[in-house]
Amino acid sequence: MTNAQIEGARSILVVSHTHRDEAIAATIEVVSALRAAGVVPVFEAQDRIEFGSHFDTSVTAELGQGVSVDELEVALVLGGDGTILRAAETLRGSECPIVGVNLGHVGFLAEMESYDLASTIDRVLRRDYTVEERLTIEVRATLDGEVIADTWALNEASVEKRRRMLEVAVGVDNRPLSSFACDGVVLATPTGSTAYAFSAGGPVVWPGVQAMLLVPIAAHALFNKPLVTGPDSELTVRILPENIGPGVLWCDGRRRTELPAGAVVSVRRSPDSVRLARLNEAVFSDRLVRKFHLPVEGWRGARKGGAA
Repeated sequence: MTNAQIEGARSILVVSHTHRDEAIAATIEVVSALRAAGVVPVFEAQDRIEFGSHFDTSVTAELGQGVSVDELEVALVLGGDGTILRAAETLRGSECPIVGVNLGHVGFLAEMESYDLASTIDRVLRRDYTVEERLTIEVRATLDGEVIADTWALNEASVEKRRRMLEVAVGVDNRPLSSFACDGVVLATPTGSTAYAFSAGGPVVWPGVQAMLLVPIAAHALFNKPLVTGPDSELTVRILPENIGPGVLWCDGRRRTELPAGAVVSVRRSPDSVRLARLNEAVFSDRLVRKFHLPVEGWRGARKGGAA
């Protein structure tokens, strides 16, 4: 697609992958519908290459070549939470909202399911959605005062063992709180409370709550409960010097940094949020029930009069 064809047209980013047949089929459907509506489908360079064997990508544009991130109207993401996290990384710092269509398993970040694809495309084309701001965190790791990682996360930063159990000290707001041996510590956002933090035993936090979570993983300590702090707190995890093996820092399961003994990971709220487009007006409670298949009737089943 030439720059002349792109100029003045609406541009929608399509983020997908070629690992599953349903993702390929959904991507072809989206591109066809966008083109029919006179909208430019935009792909990241690598995605455009990978889809080249599945359809004619000359009818699409490459992000950064004729279409900048700031010119995108919205991003349609086809896949699971990992694909949505990849899109969030691409769009970080921009105003472009993300519409996720779940082609994975739980897909908690996704707004719609695969069977809603046609109606999702239609509503995106009509701009029939609202936008929700999600808190993200800045993550910094230092060693002897030197920065060894300066990154961010939408879901969580996790400090994890490599081989042996970690000895860590955790703190809040520049004050020491506790030290213990553990498999790791998850530092999460409300959005990430249904991801790794949830698996580690943390609470589910409604996305509208402005907060951060600290969740120990298999901690050998009496005080090993998850903590919920205010959004302006700073959370720290220090790998104690007596550790024999190193730890590792993961951000959203995508960005990895080795953590030698003595390294300190600090997390605070980021000024940059991630914008998620909402098409479904269901409350968060309904999403929890649907995604986790929660029983909403009493174990004896429904009773007369509507009581569970």
